[in-house]
Amino acid sequence: MSGKKTGARAPRDPGHQQHIAARRQARAYALQGLYRWLLNGQDPSTLLPEVREFALQSIIERLSTQGSTELSTADEPSVEDVQAQIRRQAEVEFETCDAVHLDALLSGCIETAPQLDETLRRYVDRPTEQLSPVEHAALLIGAYELAHCVDVPYRVAINEAVNLAKAFGGTDGHKYVNGVLDKAAAQLRPAEVAAARGG
Repeated sequence: MSGKKTGARAPRDPGHQQHIAARRQARAYALQGLYRWLLNGQDPSTLLPEVREFALQSIIERLSTQGSTELSTADEPSVEDVQAQIRRQAEVEFETCDAVHLDALLSGCIETAPQLDETLRRYVDRPTEQLSPVEHAALLIGAYELAHCVDVPYRVAINEAVNLAKAFGGTDGHKYVNGVLDKAAAQLRPAEVAAARGG
């Protein structure tokens, strides 16, 4: 063997892929909670249970509409039995998110919002209060991960926040989020950014 790279990628570890998916789902749920908090100043202690219930209802609605393949095939199940099975299946699906990361993002973003907003103000073109709630929530999540989640590479923190803005925000909101967090990363993770940029 020559030791040269062939260009083929090694298969990804399924556990690692599940971890990535669980974190991604936690970020999406956190964005929904932060959106509510930014819009109406909702009490943070009520957010996590409400985010969970909202997510469960969304999953239940999707499962009910598409028909669940995992429902029992008992003869003529009652409506209540079907609803209970769908609810259980939704709870299992919800539990695939990284609950620890969800809690850390929701509580951390809210507790450190003044400091995160202070960092973001240096790079936004208007007061943070005038940002779209989706963009603001995505920026808070990205800035929080940059500042407090050293296990998340800076590029991942930025990309995940950009993906949230793409999925939930306006047409070009993700470009704005990308530009702001790219600048904030240089402040919050200077060594990591410099190393990645060859400096």
